[in-house]
Amino acid sequence: MQAKNILKIIRSKTPLRINDIGGWTDTWFSGWGNVLNVAVTPTVQVRIEVSVNRTGQTNRVLVQAVNFGDTFRVNPDRPDYRIHPLLQGALNSLPIPEDIELNIHIHSEIPAGSSTGTSASVCVALLGGIDRLTPAQHSLDEITSLAHQVETEKLKLQSGIQDQICAAYGGVCFIRMERYPHSEVEKLELASKVLKELDRRLCLVFLGKAHTSTALHEEVITLLTNKGAPFKMIEKMRTLASRGRDFLMEGDLDSYGQVMIQNNECQRALHKELIPEEADVVIQAAKKYQAAGWKVNGAGGKGGSITLLSHPEETLKRQMLEEVDALGRGIKSIPVSLSRSGLTIEESQPNQHYL
Repeated sequence: MQAKNILKIIRSKTPLRINDIGGWTDTWFSGWGNVLNVAVTPTVQVRIEVSVNRTGQTNRVLVQAVNFGDTFRVNPDRPDYRIHPLLQGALNSLPIPEDIELNIHIHSEIPAGSSTGTSASVCVALLGGIDRLTPAQHSLDEITSLAHQVETEKLKLQSGIQDQICAAYGGVCFIRMERYPHSEVEKLELASKVLKELDRRLCLVFLGKAHTSTALHEEVITLLTNKGAPFKMIEKMRTLASRGRDFLMEGDLDSYGQVMIQNNECQRALHKELIPEEADVVIQAAKKYQAAGWKVNGAGGKGGSITLLSHPEETLKRQMLEEVDALGRGIKSIPVSLSRSGLTIEESQPNQHYL
């Protein structure tokens, strides 16, 4: 293999989103909404090697999607949406100079399809890294908007706005969406004692299989678009996000946990299948060990994950997670920590040739 001169290396990373109180209200069919969510690590990590396109090839971007075990080449000017459409859409969203090649490595320690906003996190991290190649770099809000447009405009998918915001900003975010998709973001300044306790008690549990619920979500969206009885749950969830924010600012984590439970039941009221059987099995274990709260992450449906807020007693938290990990069906707890940082980008300029 010929030695390749690496001009520079760009590393970007973004946190993941859990425990979204008020999810479903940050959508076009809601019109306006409030969402309270939490950014956590492990992060999505993107590494971009930039080198000279000596051969002038059009498929000048090599992508390694590590979590899927896939490696493929892309012409960023003519994306092929049959192969990893999200990544192709992101690569087509910012101009990549024709005289350079990119070798992009994408990885996350969280299983794919965990309903933790991974797609949005990948998109924000990838766009943030590529943006370092553009003459006029974009603001954080512009990167967030571009990432949302990849899903809604390029891929024609249903998407709220909260996941991209959480990935970009990090921390605990209260999002006010006055008119879809425009929003104001308040990154909560919680007391250090509250942050430490929240970090200690929040638990993430993978429900054994990747999240797949497109048809179910379309069914729910149809019901909500018609402003039928389920729409009352949207109105309630908007209020729950505000109440959750207030309880966190007051340092009342047990009341925050009750908001989680109420939001979970609002999702169930939208459609019973939004809370899968595996989630209810985990909830029974959480109740047994006196957890303060629980909520299925994201929009809900088959697979994905659930956030638990454990009892303050560390022994009860440990026993709860031991029982969860013994449930089988692929259900397992995943260690997470609060992430105060959102999108972060670093650049280096190696002074040697790489093979």
